Amino acid sequence: MGMAAAESQYHVLAVDDSIIDRKLIERLLKTSSYQVTTVDSGSKALEFLGLHENEESNPNTPSISPNNHQEVEVNLVITDYCMPGMTGYDLLKKIKESSSLRNIPVVIMSSENVPSRINRCLEEGAEEFFLKPVRQSDLVRLKSHIKKTNLKKIQNQDVADKLEIPEVQQHHHHLPQQIQNDQQQAPKFQYLQPESEVDQQQQALQQANNNKRKTMEQANSTPETDRTRPRYSGIATVV
Repeated sequence: MGMAAAESQYHVLAVDDSIIDRKLIERLLKTSSYQVTTVDSGSKALEFLGLHENEESNPNTPSISPNNHQEVEVNLVITDYCMPGMTGYDLLKKIKESSSLRNIPVVIMSSENVPSRINRCLEEGAEEFFLKPVRQSDLVRLKSHIKKTNLKKIQNQDVADKLEIPEVQQHHHHLPQQIQNDQQQAPKFQYLQPESEVDQQQQALQQANNNKRKTMEQANSTPETDRTRPRYSGIATVV
């Protein structure tokens, strides 16, 4: 499959209230082999994306093409900044606040080069900010944003698939009980005195035994007569 055939599978939703600018961006995108859907307001863009947050739009106003929009995946949204009602910045915020749409890349277009406006859109999550008139060379950068989003989606799906594997779920289910069993079976350690303290205690005990032994030896060396008969020195007994 060639590059043009691969890019033709990318679907871009273009939003602009100016029919001239809308036709221009549609032609440029189709020249780059993108599938294109155009709408003329931010509320209709949200309706196409499935949010349906604005129910007051006029049903008689042609807004969406093709008609089978619910079956088409949107890979990127490119929108004008200055539009009546919902601006491009408001549309950007709605998309990024939606859990199901926040990963869709959003590109803002404007004919006014206002740095504060550009920075605000980029901080809110816009991938690019194009100055009108949009040129073919500007659209070359769209492909990298789409591929980056698709890669992230594949990685997230792989993680979700792994978590759904029964063996992985069973492992995570029994992991807390296994930790508790390991803690209960862990050996209990007693405090062991350092060798220096043991040596000091043994030396003290041995010294005490030596002192006791010397005392007993001194007692045994005293003559028996001295122990049985008291000595009287300088005392006379008169009967």
